[in-house]
Amino acid sequence: MKIKNKFKGIFYIVTSAFCFAFMFAFVRLSGDLPTFQKTFFRNFIALFFALFALKRSGTPLKLQNKKNRFPLFIRAFAGTLGVLCNFYAIDRMVLSDASMLNKMSPFFVIIFSFIFLKEKLTVFQGAMVAAAFAGSLFIIKPSFSNVDIFPAFMGFLGGMGAGLAYTCVRYLGQHGEKGPFIVAYFSAFSCIVCLPFMIFNYKHMEMWQILCLLGAGAAAAGGQFSITAAYTYAPAKEISIYDYSSLIFTTILGFFMFGDVPDGWSFLGYGIIILMAVLNFIYNSKSSEQDGA
Repeated sequence: MKIKNKFKGIFYIVTSAFCFAFMFAFVRLSGDLPTFQKTFFRNFIALFFALFALKRSGTPLKLQNKKNRFPLFIRAFAGTLGVLCNFYAIDRMVLSDASMLNKMSPFFVIIFSFIFLKEKLTVFQGAMVAAAFAGSLFIIKPSFSNVDIFPAFMGFLGGMGAGLAYTCVRYLGQHGEKGPFIVAYFSAFSCIVCLPFMIFNYKHMEMWQILCLLGAGAAAAGGQFSITAAYTYAPAKEISIYDYSSLIFTTILGFFMFGDVPDGWSFLGYGIIILMAVLNFIYNSKSSEQDGA
């Protein structure tokens, strides 16, 4: 039964990666629209899915503990910042580059968990984080002659925002808050923040652009539900590495839909980051086994 559940977990997390890859593609495909406008529609649709999940699970739409108010706000703020930066990068970079910079988030979780949650940070973990950052530089390629440096920096900042948001989710989950409520709060917060910017800088959308943003929202919701299902079947330490399958999907979609071809330095950066993720996966698995023993 345990092996069967693990395979289910792997299936759902690969499905999640597939959905998020299509979210990236739909965001890019929607064309020259303001980032705040794209973010609003993405999270507005996600809000309805979250409210539906709340009603279906019978979870009350309220905070369980008033002490969780500030971490919940930080989760929503950091998550909104992460999505805005990520969408900005998606529109201006090779799709797989933007996706991989967003996948820096697990390494930021390690750092933020050490700083804010006082979780142990070993020398080995610190070395993995440093190496992953070095790998990201091969994707960002910082230089004064690189016109993509600012979008790449925004993509990196998006991964940082996501890492802080996931750290807060970890804290909130440990202190009694339910997942559907956290997602609903984040989605509503993001819509409220983006709405004024969207109104004052609104750009008329054709029907195909509306359909692309609806597709992005639906794909994002599919990704969220799939990753939630994945972690109900198997713990993160056993299946999280399969989330990097999104690189395969974004590279294929980027090539066939937009003609994106990552350069050799980007592929080197991909390799370093994925290698660090694999080492982190092995390290966590062995640490868990030793704790169990």
